[in-house]
Amino acid sequence: MGATIKTSSSSLLGPYESMSNVVAISIFAVLALQVLYTVSLEAYKIRMYAIEEYGPVIHEFDPYFNYRATEYLYANGWKAFSQWFDYMVWYPLGRPVGTTIYPGMQVTSVFIKNHILPDWSINDICCYVPSWFGVLATLAVAFLTYETTRNDVRYESILHTIPGVRTIYDYVIDPAGQFLLQKISDLTGSTLGFSKTRLAPPSLPLWTAASAAAIMAVLPAHLMRSIGGGYDNESIAMTAMVLTFACWTRALADQPSLIVTTVWGVITGLAYFYMVAAWGGFTFVLNLVGVHASFLVLTGRYSTKVHRAYTAFYVVGTTLAIQVPVVGWTPLKSLEQLGPFLAFGGIQLIEICEEIRRRRKKQMSSMEMWKLRVMVFGAAAAVALVLIYVLLPTGYFGPLSSRVRGLFVKHTKTGNPLVDSVAEHQAAKPEAYQQYLRHALYLSPFGLGLTTLFYYNDSSSFLLVYAIAAYYFSHRMVRLILLTAPIASCLAGIAIGRFMAWCASGLLSPAEEDKTSSTTSKSKKKKSKNGSNAKKGPTTSGPLKDAMWGRVVRVAVGVVAGLAMMSPAKDFYDNSHQLAQALSHPTIIQKAQTRDGQIIKLDDYRQAYFWLRDNTPEDARIMAWWDYGYQITGIANRTTIADGNTWNHEHIALLGRILTGPEKEAHRIARHLADYVLVWAGGGGDDIAKSPHLRRIANSVYRGLCKDPLCGEFGFYSDRTPTTAMGESMLYKLVGNGMMPGIEVDNNRFREVFRSKYGKVRIYKIQSVSQESKEWVADPANRVCDAPGSWFCRGQYPPALEKILAEKKDFKQLEDFNAKGADDSDYQKEYFERLLNKKMGNGAQLPPKPRVEGDAQGKKPKLQLDAEDIEIINENWENNDLTTLMWQVIADNRMEDFAKLLSETPTMVHIRSEDGRGPMWWAHEFGRAEMVEVLKKFGASEARKDAKGLTPLDVSKL
Repeated sequence: MGATIKTSSSSLLGPYESMSNVVAISIFAVLALQVLYTVSLEAYKIRMYAIEEYGPVIHEFDPYFNYRATEYLYANGWKAFSQWFDYMVWYPLGRPVGTTIYPGMQVTSVFIKNHILPDWSINDICCYVPSWFGVLATLAVAFLTYETTRNDVRYESILHTIPGVRTIYDYVIDPAGQFLLQKISDLTGSTLGFSKTRLAPPSLPLWTAASAAAIMAVLPAHLMRSIGGGYDNESIAMTAMVLTFACWTRALADQPSLIVTTVWGVITGLAYFYMVAAWGGFTFVLNLVGVHASFLVLTGRYSTKVHRAYTAFYVVGTTLAIQVPVVGWTPLKSLEQLGPFLAFGGIQLIEICEEIRRRRKKQMSSMEMWKLRVMVFGAAAAVALVLIYVLLPTGYFGPLSSRVRGLFVKHTKTGNPLVDSVAEHQAAKPEAYQQYLRHALYLSPFGLGLTTLFYYNDSSSFLLVYAIAAYYFSHRMVRLILLTAPIASCLAGIAIGRFMAWCASGLLSPAEEDKTSSTTSKSKKKKSKNGSNAKKGPTTSGPLKDAMWGRVVRVAVGVVAGLAMMSPAKDFYDNSHQLAQALSHPTIIQKAQTRDGQIIKLDDYRQAYFWLRDNTPEDARIMAWWDYGYQITGIANRTTIADGNTWNHEHIALLGRILTGPEKEAHRIARHLADYVLVWAGGGGDDIAKSPHLRRIANSVYRGLCKDPLCGEFGFYSDRTPTTAMGESMLYKLVGNGMMPGIEVDNNRFREVFRSKYGKVRIYKIQSVSQESKEWVADPANRVCDAPGSWFCRGQYPPALEKILAEKKDFKQLEDFNAKGADDSDYQKEYFERLLNKKMGNGAQLPPKPRVEGDAQGKKPKLQLDAEDIEIINENWENNDLTTLMWQVIADNRMEDFAKLLSETPTMVHIRSEDGRGPMWWAHEFGRAEMVEVLKKFGASEARKDAKGLTPLDVSKL
């Protein structure tokens, strides 16, 4: 039940000393190692679909910056890289790349190039890194699972650590369980392998580790950031993160001496340093380890072992983290990282109290210890308050970032339109967990239950803390479902592995009771040198027998369970591969189906970037929305106005103002900043679909652009005709020029010079570009350096834009408590109020549509969509407020609201979410037959396919 479990110290095999058991255990170990090899190979292959189909092509947007930075590091070396101020991005300001990048992935790739694969190109190495590190992350999960299921450490139940419950558990629950086992043995002659005096075979951790690795290898939650070609920070960060966790749990295991514990704490700090260098998500790792250490203290599991492990980790990890330029001194200043620092201080104070107690010749009573702790902590608190009082007015403490703050505020939005415009920052829905975790979602609770109720100790308790944290944060932000992959794999692997070990134990001879009882009783009487307490369990009057028939039953159960699991396992495997294939289609190259059924590859985006590279001057400046900045500099090698770094909200707001402003006004600003304008014009997430977000971001800085923070007047009516503000915008005209009736751009301001093969991208040359402004920005004398002769010299806007810039109001986020005015608070308040009202159907409304000529009453004519209109709507796949609203209405079976929505906005029958599904799929999925019929009447098709190639009818059969 919950008694302390420990293997024999006299032999590696404990009670399994017969030759047959040696052979059996060896076979189990070899099988487990073979599984690890097989799943490693599978982890590699499943991530290679993209490279096998498209070749070594970098995917998405951010990876192109990472690739360009890697090339720069390889060509120029670390010193130049660390002092790299890039003037080809964020024109005219530039970006100090060396101090704003997490360089771990670049350093890793260049190391591979220099020392392992010198004949490979940087591009090829960058494409393969996600696949390689997908394998390493899989093995790291096996390591973490192994460390939390070791059979040479003490275990107990979490019930034994809860005050109040502990007594009931010790004197009622545990004795009752042992009494029941004794009676079962007396009546049947077998304990069915549940006897507390039976020890797990030494190969048990290999079973759990191999099972966890098998799941992690193909788990969609991990695949989403580790597909070949997806050269993003998370692709290596997952390995660093899990390795840190595994080393931390190893440090907490019972060690021969505190020196070994300290060494593992240092190793944990080194692994954490690699995590810091790899990804900004290192704050999650730091805080999780800090929370776990605090959890051990608060649940009465403090020991010198915990002190040594956490102290070594924090000192080494923080000292090294400070060396990463982008991090600097934030571990000691940022609110996001001060929690672990407080935990570090608290643990030092506790150890001081313990050291005083140990040095006292006379043993201190409990009351005396509490008085000592109050004195020590009180003095420390007084000193801390004085420091805070002195430092707070100076602005020493940094605020929470928008993304971190969005994980805790009650709204699903952060109040920052720029952050809110990113789909990955939206809250996760239940179906997201089902899609990305699959069967692991249902197995994990069993693994967590086994760990906490029967196999709980300092190391394994980390899984409980990790599980809670990962679920909470992933629930708040769908992107962070990535964090659930390791813990879900670990817990599911524990459930499967322990069950397999229980079944396999039927092939082993029964334990020798005298040796086992002797070993167990001795371990109960001892207290770990590291401070772990072994719980005293009840004893039995005689051996708990394990008759042959009981062993046969376990083997039979294993065979039957194995056969029953084949179908779910195959389903999990097949679905993982299907999703891997879906994730392996880069946005920069897309597949499409022509009307005659032919599959073609759309390479419009690269075609446009190649044109810029080959047909524009090297100093050409390209204006485009920030999403495309990385690809323009990475492929076209041309200067861009903004990119995905999004470090300067006000600069992006200026870009948004230009793109969404009236054509004439936009040109007056653009001519001072750019030579060309590039727009995505092909539907399915084109610039028109993004434009409301652009306008909101612009309005957050240039407050007079919209009447309300959500810019309700900038959009389309239900029949897809634009509002006045939308129709007059530069972006709308550049996208629709010559392709939409009555839409023509002024050729005296913008002249089209390129249109891609399938019309996905259009490029315009800006007329009457201000050479004076261009030359002024290019002059190094007009840059502002932080010190004479410094490399850190930022650019400035040309003087011609001073009047425009004077209209801006720097955006202050909710968390910027060091500088924030009443007007900012009013803006945030209205933003959230309108956002809430919008969800309830009472938010920002479109302005009244002008009357249609010939309609005396101004009534809205009945909307008639032709086939082309329907195709245009169906091409736009994105998650937005409308798709969320429609999904919720269908899921809740709100037929009245459903009918009202369609009567007011008939086009909603054709909307599609990011996964390619729409109302017809959802209606079939939830079995809403009445809604299906209504959708048919409104023209929705049951023959269209989603991202996985499934039709609505296919979904209804699942």
